[in-house]
Amino acid sequence: MKNSGIGGQALMEGVMMRNGGEYACSVRKPDGEIAQIKEKYKNIGGSDRLRKIPFVRGPLIFLDSMKLGMSTLTWSASFFEEEDPSAAAGEAAAQDEMGADDIAPDDTKADAGKKSSAGEKFVLGATMVFALALAVGLFIVLPTVLVKLLRRVISSGIGISLLEGLIRMVIFVGYLALIAQMKDIKRVFMYHGAEHKCINCIEHGLPLTVENAAKSSRFHKRCGTSFILFSLLVSIFVGIFLPKEPVLLRIGTKLLALPVILSLSYEFIRLAGSSENPVVSALSKPGLWLQRLTTREPDESMLEVGIASTEAVFDWETWEKENFD
Repeated sequence: MKNSGIGGQALMEGVMMRNGGEYACSVRKPDGEIAQIKEKYKNIGGSDRLRKIPFVRGPLIFLDSMKLGMSTLTWSASFFEEEDPSAAAGEAAAQDEMGADDIAPDDTKADAGKKSSAGEKFVLGATMVFALALAVGLFIVLPTVLVKLLRRVISSGIGISLLEGLIRMVIFVGYLALIAQMKDIKRVFMYHGAEHKCINCIEHGLPLTVENAAKSSRFHKRCGTSFILFSLLVSIFVGIFLPKEPVLLRIGTKLLALPVILSLSYEFIRLAGSSENPVVSALSKPGLWLQRLTTREPDESMLEVGIASTEAVFDWETWEKENFD
């Protein structure tokens, strides 16, 4: 298996694929057609220099992935929002009667577009902040406070860190197991499987067809699920060296240690994607096992969507000739 460098994410009834500075999203609309966008992605901060430095790029790439993931999820969800029939009919009637240009002059429409764009950026930023705050609360603050109640029984740094890690694992796996029962999430996880199958198909040198993708594995070492799980495992090791008391100091040092944890985890996941080393493969196993919760076997229509996004940003035929012929 060779690392193609392409990555992606499941969307609502769709798949996003990213290759370098480009990404494409494909969504199966309610009418059965596939809607697609292909755009350039601007990194947070705008510079690519830091993203090329090992053990520095991890946190930046993580934030980039969150930003792009949330924006593309929002785009895919827009195809399934319920619309007010009376409002839609009124707007259509107005356009038919007056003409589109009479509704708003070009400069007014441009101002409206700017306001909408600014509003979308604000909502996206607020969502990212909320998501990060929720993650900090669940995976850092809550385990630390709970373990504080057992300090009289457990006093060693290793014991405290292991117990905190166990609590984080239970929260994470329990959350995944819970949402995996939801109908809509099951379909997202099926598209997650389609994304992995398309990448695995390419990276094993097979022509990217529905038939070949269907036979490919739905598990992949470079999956975000594996990244999060490995981050939780790394945090156990890092936590051993952090102060045990007081609680606020331990929480604060954990927050300061996050860039280190994300950096180590990213470098491992990056290595795992192209390594057949027995040790690396063994360390990758827990993440692959956990993907049994976050991926499902897709149907052919879902694989078609994944292939559409892949081919929009990746010339797999040329890549396979260069790497497998």
